[in-house]
Amino acid sequence: MAPKPNNRKASERTRRYSSDLRRQQAEQTRQRIVAAAAELFAAEGYARTTLAKIAAAAGVSTETVASHGPKAALMVAAIEYATFGVSGAESFLDLEMGRRFLDMDDFEDALDYLVSNQTELHERGAALSQALTGAAANDPELNRYLNELNRGVATQNRQVVNVFRERGWLRDDLPVDEIVATVVVLSGMDTFLRLTRLEGWSSHRYRSWLRRVLTETLEALSAGTLSL
Repeated sequence: MAPKPNNRKASERTRRYSSDLRRQQAEQTRQRIVAAAAELFAAEGYARTTLAKIAAAAGVSTETVASHGPKAALMVAAIEYATFGVSGAESFLDLEMGRRFLDMDDFEDALDYLVSNQTELHERGAALSQALTGAAANDPELNRYLNELNRGVATQNRQVVNVFRERGWLRDDLPVDEIVATVVVLSGMDTFLRLTRLEGWSSHRYRSWLRRVLTETLEALSAGTLSL
């Protein structure tokens, strides 16, 4: 007698597949919405960007956009997407670029890598950062986020500085807190905007300058290849 087909297991597999597919489609829709929001906020500013415009650019309904949060939440996600390519990232060291940095065993290579990535992040996020700063002046929620973002930047920089210290690359004649604060100012978006927008520096000139001043700020006299 032939065994009866296990319809229950087949049904469970179908439900799991359908559930996974729905999650994947939902994430793809969210990424389209966030990418469209990032482009519009950068081009038109926060006030002139509406949920309807984001919906049209993303190819979805206004109701679908609204289901992913109010406009302020979309601005937050857009900043994260524009700077890191993902939204919701908590630690630089958990991202692919952070893992590549951790794999490096030479001070010069590591600093070159960080400076190049920082410059690219600033280039991608400059317009959005200006839109966020302008909107935060009139939106308490965005102002709170901007303050949290600034604190997060300091935390990310401290993580990087700590890696340099653990590897013997960091100078020891200054307090670590002072070094972190200096790195935050030198590599921050405000400094990038001042030098490239107000002073007219090219991104290449900014990158070369940042490389030099960070070397002066960070480097221990014996920094070089990591001893394994």
